[in-house]
Amino acid sequence: MPKKEIVGKVVSNKMNKTIVVAVQEKQPHTKYGKYQSKTAKFKAHDENNECSVGDVVSIVECRPLSKEKTWQLKTVLEKIQEA
Repeated sequence: MPKKEIVGKVVSNKMNKTIVVAVQEKQPHTKYGKYQSKTAKFKAHDENNECSVGDVVSIVECRPLSKEKTWQLKTVLEKIQEA
């Protein structure tokens, strides 16, 4: 079975070797048809602490590394410009 891969934006990197990735999805309301945006947050393993808040990253499913951390950083797709 292939591993799931999702793309999202880093919203937190305050934990050591862990990032929080927010994935936004838009889906129409069942009755009214207006699009609603739903956000899901995933904790992912970042071995080298290379991500910063605002980066767009790709994460892939892995074995459970802790109670809530079952995703692992695959690549950084877009790095945020640091001032």
